[in-house]
Amino acid sequence: MARFEVRHRNYLAPDGSIQRPLPSFASDSKLLIELYRSMVLLRLFDRKAVALQRTGRLGTYAVSLGQEAVSVGIASAMREEDVLLPSYRDNGALLWRGVKLEEILLFWGGDERGNQFSGPVHDFPFCVPVGSQAPHAAGVAYALKLRKEPRVAVCLFGDGATSKGDVYEAMNFAGVHKLPLVFVVANNQWAISVPLRLQTACETLAQKAIAAGFLGEQVDGSDVVAMRAAAEEAVAAARDGNGPRFIEAVTYRLGDHTTSDDAARYRPAEEVQVHWKEEPIARLRTYLVAQKMWSKADEERLAAECHERVEAAAERYLATVPRRPETIFDHLFADLPEAYAAQRRELAGEHDA
Repeated sequence: MARFEVRHRNYLAPDGSIQRPLPSFASDSKLLIELYRSMVLLRLFDRKAVALQRTGRLGTYAVSLGQEAVSVGIASAMREEDVLLPSYRDNGALLWRGVKLEEILLFWGGDERGNQFSGPVHDFPFCVPVGSQAPHAAGVAYALKLRKEPRVAVCLFGDGATSKGDVYEAMNFAGVHKLPLVFVVANNQWAISVPLRLQTACETLAQKAIAAGFLGEQVDGSDVVAMRAAAEEAVAAARDGNGPRFIEAVTYRLGDHTTSDDAARYRPAEEVQVHWKEEPIARLRTYLVAQKMWSKADEERLAAECHERVEAAAERYLATVPRRPETIFDHLFADLPEAYAAQRRELAGEHDA
């Protein structure tokens, strides 16, 4: 009889206290502070993006409120040469890997130039269709293995994606071929308005990796130390040829699904209030203060710095000259058919003789 288990990893309690011995990197105060700074910047950036959307200057936007530790923790364990395949809620990972704030705003403002970002050129852009980046990730990882390159593909998606065939097929393929691939699911308890209990009968999402033949681990997704440690271990295993890994980051979406959603219509405010006590930024800040790594003055300086960065990025975004309408044809075909070429000329104000 085969027996399996799913382990749960956490280090910092919601009140910032230590629950078990910390990983070695936690002794690096510079790294912990950088993780904290990145989460704070992401939260302030999200707030500005929502303000831009509400005033008609940005398209639909998905905030990371409550789950900043997931994307930041994962990205911090990757090397530059690794390949990131993010979902639409993983701004934190892109920012850690060098993407500029204004580039993210460009993308959500409907300008494809946002995908020509400053991060690693091999990273994939945001994936909006749920779960469809998982087969892409399997293909990337297969290519890395075929080329014998010591690189890893990291694929992030939400809990709703685990109910899609795309994800199961990608996991099965990755397991069969022992691909250098890490799947990360941000289990924020809600797939838009569908609670986790209505989309799966599994006790954990991590156990879904067992059927695909590799290790699945459940991690406290509101503990950035746990996320970094789990990612570091999983990425190292994949890089060393030990096949794929699956990380279930158990967290909670404190905000709406997107700016087009009103979560108050399907979940009680009391439930959300309970989870505010678990959120990742206050948790890490409390720990840093207790360890005398952070002070009120540090917090004030960081808030001012992040505010300045976000406002400056928003100004650069708003000052970007929109692309001319005829450019919608520029990347449709290698050689544009005449029917479309005529339409392009018309939009450009050119008139056929």
